[in-house]
Amino acid sequence: MKNKTLAAWLAFAGGPVGLHRFYLHGLADMPGWLLPIPTALGLYGIERVQQFGLDDPYSWVLIPLLGFTVAGCALRAILYALMSPQAWNARFNPQADPDAAPGRTGWGTIGASVVSLLVGASVLMASIAFSVQRYFEYQIEEARKISQ
Repeated sequence: MKNKTLAAWLAFAGGPVGLHRFYLHGLADMPGWLLPIPTALGLYGIERVQQFGLDDPYSWVLIPLLGFTVAGCALRAILYALMSPQAWNARFNPQADPDAAPGRTGWGTIGASVVSLLVGASVLMASIAFSVQRYFEYQIEEARKISQ
């Protein structure tokens, strides 16, 4: 039986590496195996910033991949937490009673949705702000080079 609370916490905490996908769909789930790719690229972007500084043009493209992946997984955790017990059990526990306990919402599920909303929204806004700021700074630098 797939537990809604566990799936929500896995989507929040281990979503960028696909843990929630493997829990719900098994190890043969292709999206679960693809999720670590943007995560790793974003971490590589952070490493590039540490090596080359904030002026590295590849880092401001790579870092938002990590942010958008984390924000997307936080959104998935919220969606899992907000599913009704009937919808959850129909989708992930079809052999169970529509109101079975694994699909019910408890305080742990509510906690997962609150933490996911807080962290996911913060990471999403930071990713957008970082990429837009770097883009406009790059445009200003290019305009200065052209005018000289």
